[in-house]
Order: sequence, then structure tokens, then C-alpha cells
Amino acid sequence: MPTPFSPVAETKKLSRAPNVIRGSGFSGVITGYASLFGETDLGGDLIVKGAFADSLKKTGAARVRMLWQHDPAQPIGVWEEIREDSMGLRVRGRLCLKVEKAREVWALSQDGGIDGLSIGFKAINARRDARTGVRRLERIDLWEISIVTFPMLPQARVSTLKDTPSFFRTERAPFGKPVTRHGARAAAEAVFRR
Repeated sequence: MPTPFSPVAETKKLSRAPNVIRGSGFSGVITGYASLFGETDLGGDLIVKGAFADSLKKTGAARVRMLWQHDPAQPIGVWEEIREDSMGLRVRGRLCLKVEKAREVWALSQDGGIDGLSIGFKAINARRDARTGVRRLERIDLWEISIVTFPMLPQARVSTLKDTPSFFRTERAPFGKPVTRHGARAAAEAVFRR
């Protein structure tokens, strides 16, 4: 006699984990696409090329917040570059690794546990297609870009993570001698040659 509930195992494969570049000279740096032009997200929004132009011209990357899961109480870093290219909204930012949540996000990102990007915005100029129900966003005011577990646009992902071994992050060489940021690498290499 069949049971009223028969569980079925289902496996879905998502995109691959981000590329991790070690020893690049940057720690906590992420790049990726926060939005892709011409792609309809799970909420029925489609962003057209040029939709971000006015907002980015007005505020620049520094005023767009990097948040964890769209929570304004959890800023986790800064966006250093946000620009439109032929594919979408290309971003480069740096997690503030002095913040506990940012360190957790960094660790999970390196292992492929978190790689979604999602935008928080106000629609300035939008039209809804009566036949399909898709909202076509032609101009938006970009407020924040979050690192998220499940992005509304499944293709919006972190593509690259850049890490530096902790030894190179210090501004002091072995034995406490101060060095410049560029000199830290030379000092470390000298220790390893001994």
C-alpha cells in the first residue's frame, strides 16, 4: 500500500563557484555582474541597457552600498567600481574584513556557498507589457547591491574573488620593521629565500 507522502530526491545544479585568485595583492575583492540586460528576473523585471546611467553619473560607486541580503543594518564592504557594459552592470568591490559578517561572507564565497548578487533600487521609468506582465525598467535609481544566497536574477553572480595570503596583508615586515605596502612583498620574499 503506497504511503500518502513519497519523497522524491531532486538535484539542481547551479552555476559554478567563483574563480578564486590567490596572492593577487588584493584581499576581499569581488567582481561580477549585479544585473544583466535583457534578462527577466524571477519577479518579472527586465532591465534595459542604459537604465543605470543617470544614477551612476549622479552618485558614483561610492554612494551605492554593499549589503548582506539587502539588510541596511548589515553593510559588509564598499563598491569601488560600478559600470554598465554590453552585458549588464559590472561591479568590483571590497569586503571589509574587519567586519565579522564580511569575513563569514568571504569564507562562504571562497567555498562556493554564496555567490549571488542582487540590486536594491527605485524604478524611475518603467513600462509593464500587458501581454507578458514583464516590467521593462528603462531608468532606475540604484541604492545598493547585496551579496545574497538566492538572487532574483539567477545569472547575477560573483565571478571572481581575489585573496592575498595574510602574511602579505601586513604593513610590517618580519621582526617589526615598518615597510611600504609594496615593500611588504619584497620583505616576505627575502624571508622565504633565507
